[in-house]
Amino acid sequence: MNGERNDMMSSVPELFGSLVFNDDVMRDKLPKDVYKSLRQTIDRGTDIDINVANVVANAMKDWAVEHGATHYTHWFQPLTGITAEKHDSFISPTTNGRVIMEFSGKELIKGEPDASSFPSGGLRATFEARGYTAWDPTSYAFIKDGSLYIPTAFCSYGGEVLDKKTPLLRSMEDISEQALRVLRLFGNTSARRVITTVGPEQEYFLIDKKYYEARKDLMFTGRTLFGSKPPKGQELEDHYFGSIKPRISAFMKELDEELWKLGIYAKTKHNEVAPAQHELAPIFTTTNIASDHNQLTMEMMKKIAERHGLVCLLHEKPFSGVNGSGKHNNWSLSTDKGQNLLDPGATPYENAQFLLFFVAVIKAVDEYQDLLRISAASAGNDHRLGANEAPPAIVSMFIGDELEEVIESIEKGTDYKGNKKQNMEIGVHVLPNFPKDTTDRNRTSPFAFTGNKSEFRMLGSNQSISDANIVLNTAVAEELKQFADELEGAEDFTKTLNEIIRRTIKEHKRIIFNGDGYADAWQEEAAKRGLLNYKTAVEAIPHFVDEKNVKLFTSHNVFTEKEMISRTDILLEIYSKTINIEALTLIDMVKKDILPAISAYTGELASTLAAKLAVCEDVDVSMERAEIKELSGYQGRLYALVTELDAQLENVPGTGAENTAVYYRDTVVAQMQSMREVIDAAEQKVSGEYWPVPTYLDIIFRV
Repeated sequence: MNGERNDMMSSVPELFGSLVFNDDVMRDKLPKDVYKSLRQTIDRGTDIDINVANVVANAMKDWAVEHGATHYTHWFQPLTGITAEKHDSFISPTTNGRVIMEFSGKELIKGEPDASSFPSGGLRATFEARGYTAWDPTSYAFIKDGSLYIPTAFCSYGGEVLDKKTPLLRSMEDISEQALRVLRLFGNTSARRVITTVGPEQEYFLIDKKYYEARKDLMFTGRTLFGSKPPKGQELEDHYFGSIKPRISAFMKELDEELWKLGIYAKTKHNEVAPAQHELAPIFTTTNIASDHNQLTMEMMKKIAERHGLVCLLHEKPFSGVNGSGKHNNWSLSTDKGQNLLDPGATPYENAQFLLFFVAVIKAVDEYQDLLRISAASAGNDHRLGANEAPPAIVSMFIGDELEEVIESIEKGTDYKGNKKQNMEIGVHVLPNFPKDTTDRNRTSPFAFTGNKSEFRMLGSNQSISDANIVLNTAVAEELKQFADELEGAEDFTKTLNEIIRRTIKEHKRIIFNGDGYADAWQEEAAKRGLLNYKTAVEAIPHFVDEKNVKLFTSHNVFTEKEMISRTDILLEIYSKTINIEALTLIDMVKKDILPAISAYTGELASTLAAKLAVCEDVDVSMERAEIKELSGYQGRLYALVTELDAQLENVPGTGAENTAVYYRDTVVAQMQSMREVIDAAEQKVSGEYWPVPTYLDIIFRV
């Protein structure tokens, strides 16, 4: 047994990245000059020569064929929230009626998938079908299911961006440029790039496939539209970090192995708070690659779960009454030399540089709190945010006691007492050293600084991390640009640096909150501070095209104004379509399953009552009478509600994406909640023999 375990452990380094056309493979398979040229493209963003592309494409093909691949696909991330792919074989006909395996540089660099059926938000007409995919050499190609997957950007024939990768890459280039300007002012001439890194913690539920297939709401919407609470939920907190069940452990083991083959740094796995809920956390990597990896992780979770007779649920709130699932986005900044720019460091020099980058993040979070909220906005996440299980919808920033003391001393010009009593001057050579913050983590904070990174906790479990990181990158880039503009023209660098940090703290400290984000008092305090509180996605999304936000993204060439307008419409349309599907599913289940079940059980009670009275007129039938009356009331109420919901769906406004979304939120969602309350009450009364769908007890405890 020990020998088998040792063999497995020793094979992990060989297993890791075995299906990835990574740097080691490129170095081995490519001529030195071609490899050098490709590395320049990857590292510096230089254009790739078609002759180099031809050699790379042929090497990719040969390597892929060696690993059993027969096809290739340009793999992209349209505005659907999931990935897309169209597979072509490597075969090419010969004159003798046979085939050879070919793959050209042209095919590697550019593809032309049909773009007519992907969301465009009005950027293009339906009949305008042509779209382009362009190879992203910064994200390694990989093999999956017998195909060579080539990560690509996606745009329309007219050049409009139709994906999540392109603006993410633009934002990464932008923040690198602005951060380098700042570093040069501190005397750093060696760094050539600044890289944003992310480690997304992925939460998910695993349930038995047979229960999933018996619930139309889970199949069509990813969540239960009704369900009475079982006697036990997560109150005892006995599932969190508890012993992992053998069936789940087998799934996790296979998932790790498959992710490792794809070069994904799957590191930590454990049970989460809710029954049947779990988490997988990777080691951080470059943001673009982290985004690709997270999309792959979600896909592989679903596929591998099927092999184990399970279904992986990535909805933000699949079950009422227990915690929903989020995705913590651990974001940081590093140079290509490995220096973490959000690490306080060990010297006054490093501290001064850190403080400037740190206050840039504070300023960005405060000024663009609306954009951060929008990046986490969805119909599903509305059920989770602010529910005392996830951060509130109010964006604030936790920085810990140590840093709070530091910035307070800076703002007021008072003594900093963390190390020794010393006046807090921010000059490059006079700032005293202070340690990394050792404060306990604050799980109620939407945006927490945790020593050398910022943890954005609002994202829902099924959301792409690209949107949040586009916002973070661009917003911080804007603040660094403003700082660099001022410092580059300063006569006295130290004095100006001091003024910038103090001014920024004073003007933006309102966003800092180290307390309990769940408390009602914080809602009141946040309002006094002037912080935004967009409780629903429909409130938040239209602000994407506010003037200041349009100015931000257009000035940094991340989006055009037209692209921003289109994305706003897409987000609102997705919200409305999501609620519409949920409403139609609920109507179907109520009419075909719930109402007949209540009727059948009420009929059984009535038959029992009649039979008892037939035997003895004075027999006690109080229970039957009470139950019949109560259930008949539920049945009548539910019938009236479902009839009303039918009518509401017939009267959805047809003009304007925002008007439609508001109607769904205010009218349809409210009606569905009323129906849920009645159904859940009826479930408590109807015999299990008659209840037509698996209950919460079945779904989350019988895994």
